[in-house]
Amino acid sequence: MIMQFTFNLILFFLIITHAYAYVGPGIGGGILAATIGVIVAILAAIFGLVWFPIKNFLKRRKEKKEKKQEKID
Repeated sequence: MIMQFTFNLILFFLIITHAYAYVGPGIGGGILAATIGVIVAILAAIFGLVWFPIKNFLKRRKEKKEKKQEKID
């Protein structure tokens, strides 16, 4: 049983057939635009997760320096 399944599986992958498929410029452009959109969305999410905590940290640090400077003056 397993031998026959393995034989059929190998035979399935060795048989070459034509797909008769065509990806026109409209669908090709759509796939390209969707792929670029997903990549940009992922990069924007990573940028947002990294940049905003750094920005808040720098803002707090600057405010602490200003308060310290005001106390000295």
